[in-house]
Amino acid sequence: MPDTPGFEHIAAREQGLRRRLTSGQMGMIAIGGAIGTGLFLGSSFAIGFAGPSVLVSYAIGGLITLLLMGCLAEMTVAHSTSGSFGAYAEHYIGPLAGFLVRYAYWSCIVLAVGTEVTAVAVYMKFWFPAVPAWVWVCLFSAALILINALSVKAFGTIEYGFSAIKVGAIVAFILLGAYVVWGSPDYGAALYTAHGGFFPNGWQGTWIAVVISIFSYLSVEMIAVAAGEAEHPERAVKQAFRATIVRLLVFYLLSLALILAIVPWDQAGKAGSPFVKVMQALAIPGAAGVINFIVLVAALSAMNSQLYITTRMMFSLSRAGHAPAAMGRLTRHGIPLNALLLSTVGIALATVLNVLYPDESFTLMMAISMFGALFTWMMIFLTHYFFRRRWRREGGHALSFRMPGFPVLTLAGFVLMLAILVTTYFTDVFKMTLVFGLPFLALLCVLYRVLFRGAPATPVAAARVAGDEGL
Repeated sequence: MPDTPGFEHIAAREQGLRRRLTSGQMGMIAIGGAIGTGLFLGSSFAIGFAGPSVLVSYAIGGLITLLLMGCLAEMTVAHSTSGSFGAYAEHYIGPLAGFLVRYAYWSCIVLAVGTEVTAVAVYMKFWFPAVPAWVWVCLFSAALILINALSVKAFGTIEYGFSAIKVGAIVAFILLGAYVVWGSPDYGAALYTAHGGFFPNGWQGTWIAVVISIFSYLSVEMIAVAAGEAEHPERAVKQAFRATIVRLLVFYLLSLALILAIVPWDQAGKAGSPFVKVMQALAIPGAAGVINFIVLVAALSAMNSQLYITTRMMFSLSRAGHAPAAMGRLTRHGIPLNALLLSTVGIALATVLNVLYPDESFTLMMAISMFGALFTWMMIFLTHYFFRRRWRREGGHALSFRMPGFPVLTLAGFVLMLAILVTTYFTDVFKMTLVFGLPFLALLCVLYRVLFRGAPATPVAAARVAGDEGL
């Protein structure tokens, strides 16, 4: 392992961001980031692959997410900084690992912003089918970029409101769905085995749907990045970890179980939101429009969170000396505005794809953004393995939160993520994941070797912009 200085060296160069996020906002940000297009729109793709066994798929994905959150919470309690898992990989594995994780994750979330804004355009067609998608892409993108440019407090307040709306809506959907299923003989668990059985596409379809479930759970890790701007990071991370996992599993599994008990899987698995299809199937006046509004809010919420997290990851890269110094400069409100503007490239790409390939844009954006997500999650498990070994060897203080089952569960998470990543190549929908991802990773390695090898990150970039009040 490289002989690196203490982690305080990394924390010092990332100073300047304002700690304005409350514990309540942190909790909502964590759960809100994961309840977005992956659940409301992407779940239709998962149902199409797995049928009713999508419940097994999301349970497996939830287990992996639980393991990941445990590893990440332990490291975040030890070190709360906006560089988060990228900074941890740099310190505990090596500078190249930190470089790869940060850039892979940044590119992934930048593209994920594109999937969310693409979904926004899909949802708006429900009310305005004649309006071109790019109009909605530009309109909503401008609004969310402005919010993120104001202050972290403005971001936290808006995101709390977004998340509260969609969490409340999901609870209402679950209560309504349970009432309908319980009170009508036309709906229920019998639909789980109709139309080809519980595993209509075999275990292969179930396993492929696990890949989509990971995409759905993506963004739970943003709680670790947001900890760098939390008022009380240690308390906020522990509370968010305990609450988020339970709520996500309940929301995802109960929602999907009710959807499949009301709408046959071969209908729910077609294009469009399965939640809207449930409302249409129940023929409740105006309900489909209400649900469409809720899934619109969910997509905007996830997009808002992703703009925040990509901005902070680019800020961390700049302060590490791995991106232009301008990306690390802060406005007088503590916002890395240049990093925010650069992180909107996914929106631009989504706009182009919506114009050129309006019917395939969402699937394409999801496939190519998947690599960075899967690679980052895999590296979080690996980083935790190195973190725990080094922490123990160097006699670190007792941590107030520890991931149980080390090293077995940590390594199990790593192996599962590696298996999922390999699986993408053998699917039609996600074949682009490795086709795009592996050359991209190789390019990053070459760039690091040419530009940064032998030049370890120092706090020079941080010192250069410390106290900077403008751009």
